[in-house]
Amino acid sequence: MNTHLISYYEAIEQASADMLSAARSGNWDEVVKLEGACVLLISQLKHAAQREQLAPEESQLKTRIMQRILLNDAEIRHLAEPWLDDLDQVLSGKFKTVH
Repeated sequence: MNTHLISYYEAIEQASADMLSAARSGNWDEVVKLEGACVLLISQLKHAAQREQLAPEESQLKTRIMQRILLNDAEIRHLAEPWLDDLDQVLSGKFKTVH
């Protein structure tokens, strides 16, 4: 079993779960920070995958991990929608603040 390659998937899954936790608590700075960590992990995974392959049982585990990552991502996006709408309004000058 190639635990080195699958460990990248597990690390990405953990970062995804941490991002979801931060999003649930409204800590968007932490979400962005963790997103950067995910980008780095994905880059490392791509590089490692050029040298290694997963065994069939690892491919099944990879599929389950990827499904959990996608579920986390979907919930993060759902939580971010109101925040992104507010940001869009601020950037377009439609959002009026009272001082």
